[in-house]
Amino acid sequence: MTPGTALEEEERYQALMALEPAGPETLEALVAGLHDESWRVRRAAIECLRRLPSLAEVARRLVSVLGERGETGARNAAAEALVGLGDVSVAPLIRLLDHADPDQRKFAADILGQLGRRTAESALIAVLSDEDLNVRVSAVEALGRVGSDTAARALEGLLKEPEPLLRLAVLEALAQLQWPPPLPVVVPLLSEPLLQRSAYRVMGLIPQVAATELISRGLGSEVRSIREAALGALGMQASVADGTLRAELDSQTRMALKRVPDAAGFVTQAFESDDMAVRAGALVAAGALREPSLAIAVAEAAREDRLLREVIRTLSRLGAEAGRELLGRMAELSLPARAAAAQAMLEMVDPSYVPALSALLEWAEEDLRAVAVKALGRTQSPEAVAPLVALLDEPALAGAAVRALGVLSGGCREAVLKALEEVMGRRPSPAAVAAFAHTGATAALPTLRKLARDADPLLRAAALDAAMNVDPSVGLELARGALADEAAPVRAAGARAVGRVGDSSAGALLKRALQDEDISVQLAAVDALGECGAVERVPDLEALVSHADGALAGRAVRALARIGTLRPEVLREATRHPDAEVVKAALQAGAVSAEGVSLAVELLRHPGWDVRATAARVLGDSGGRDSLEAVRAALSVEQDALARRALSDAVERLSRR
Repeated sequence: MTPGTALEEEERYQALMALEPAGPETLEALVAGLHDESWRVRRAAIECLRRLPSLAEVARRLVSVLGERGETGARNAAAEALVGLGDVSVAPLIRLLDHADPDQRKFAADILGQLGRRTAESALIAVLSDEDLNVRVSAVEALGRVGSDTAARALEGLLKEPEPLLRLAVLEALAQLQWPPPLPVVVPLLSEPLLQRSAYRVMGLIPQVAATELISRGLGSEVRSIREAALGALGMQASVADGTLRAELDSQTRMALKRVPDAAGFVTQAFESDDMAVRAGALVAAGALREPSLAIAVAEAAREDRLLREVIRTLSRLGAEAGRELLGRMAELSLPARAAAAQAMLEMVDPSYVPALSALLEWAEEDLRAVAVKALGRTQSPEAVAPLVALLDEPALAGAAVRALGVLSGGCREAVLKALEEVMGRRPSPAAVAAFAHTGATAALPTLRKLARDADPLLRAAALDAAMNVDPSVGLELARGALADEAAPVRAAGARAVGRVGDSSAGALLKRALQDEDISVQLAAVDALGECGAVERVPDLEALVSHADGALAGRAVRALARIGTLRPEVLREATRHPDAEVVKAALQAGAVSAEGVSLAVELLRHPGWDVRATAARVLGDSGGRDSLEAVRAALSVEQDALARRALSDAVERLSRR
């Protein structure tokens, strides 16, 4: 074609876009568009071809374009269009594999590989014996993308062929298929320069000590590309190794790297590779070297999500010096590296880390601060007490600080207890009360009894909760008084405590709490009844099922289910509640009963999409095949995307019963 102006190109583009898909001349007009010198016009033709009504006819016509020698742009555009058509292209392309022209057969194999359809596997396997080398190589490459174990076995047989290019393609295809060929077949290939890199790659798939030894030898090669290939094999083998092989892998790697000049520098450079397998191997090598200077490079490998587990494992093996290096340069790390380093700290924590971990508490990232708190507890250093105690007044980290102080008290109890006693002598926070009770144990009870009479209701509630953890009998004693406290948080704490003890007096004690003027106390009492199973309060719970407050009604349904006394008529009443959350609670609670399954079928017509979705999930879990028709009918009229997903899943599960 003679190049036209930009205006002419736009006109050709618009002309294609304006074509009527069902028009009698549309297909040929679009095929002509595939021959346009403008990539934009060719792209428009490709997109429009997908919208034609007879895609099978389109596929046949596109296959004919592949035979137009000298029209490179049109042939490539036709190939792209065939891939875009999907399954309908497979049959005409399989027929093209029998064409007399090897160029056409190669084109067909290439496109079938791009399509990635397993239905082409048998035809591609047959082409492995083609007389033309290029066709055979294309078939091998295609099977690397679409093949099953059958294809892998057929490919494996070609490793004994004399043609190096064919064997190279086979090695790459087997690596893609994650198919490890027999080790004796691979070993001779390591001596062929063209095949070495790919041979190492498939050797990484072989979970044998003998393969590990051969890979390790490759690390000592004078050829950089071979060393990198061996690293890639290490990374692959580490991903398939069990515990015993992994230990051997680390040992062999460590010995091999001793013979490599500037091994640390080599590993550092490997972390810059574009090949993820090489970076994975670099992690194995770094862990084997245990060289602290590699810590930063190892941490930055966490930018690739798939390497995160290996990054944390490697960092934890680099020792305390590496940990100090990471802590000192935390601000320089990327976010993924920082997160990985923080997790590794929990494995490699050392008392010397306390100052740096304390500094991390000043950062704004809550996840990182939480890990620092946890790590401080594991240092078992008295120096960690002060920063952790200071966090007891910070709501966001108070709970984590309580747990960390509990861990810390295992190694330096006296220091922790002394600091907490000083806090208790001032104005403690509820978190400080919890930490003091955990560390002081029964010796803390006199202080807790005193705090249970404090003017601050939050401290009275905290003292009760803490006493329950130390001595339930003391906790129950305090709970009896708490149920009559003037403050709702204290009464709620009293109800929770009674539920936890669950003795014979629980039902009588919780009756008053069920009638409390504050909804939070009522909710605590309902949960407590469900926990302790006080059957004498079942009528009270049943009355609450129709309560106007949805939270209270829903909790009552769940409490009755926990006690095991959710009667069918009460369950049905709950499904008529105006609050959708109560209806969903009833569906979930009734899933174990025939009445619940029947109600789920009815609720497939509920006006709330979330209720319909819950009903579908219940039927998928508990329904029988007799529910299938109702679920299919509901699916046929469902408009909400999330509800449709739940219904589709239920149909699939019920169909298998």
